[in-house]
Amino acid sequence: MTERRAILSGSTFEERIGYARAVVDGEWVHVSGTTGFDYTTMTISDDAVEQAEQCLRNIEAALTEAKCTFADVVRVRYLLPDRADFEPCWPVLRRCFGDVRPAATMMVCGLADPRMKIEIEVYARRP
Repeated sequence: MTERRAILSGSTFEERIGYARAVVDGEWVHVSGTTGFDYTTMTISDDAVEQAEQCLRNIEAALTEAKCTFADVVRVRYLLPDRADFEPCWPVLRRCFGDVRPAATMMVCGLADPRMKIEIEVYARRP
């Protein structure tokens, strides 16, 4: 039987909405859209680049719990309400994904909270 387990980050959103930060399903790890909230304090920066850095810290924690790393990411989606915030985030994103080169999509859309400037979702394949 294939292993399936939820990974929780402690975000209040997970409990209130009813989802997991990530789901491990066999060799696949599906990481939910992750925002720039620091889940220990439920605070968020006003700066898009700082939010991107926090998104990646949150994602890295989920990947680590799933026993994989950014090197295992095969797909990434970037969701932003303002396309002008994307390019300033590129150096931060390149640090995690520049050598990995996952398939990627950037979409402009509204996010759940007006303080959110970027949301990142990844899919990884465990080694």
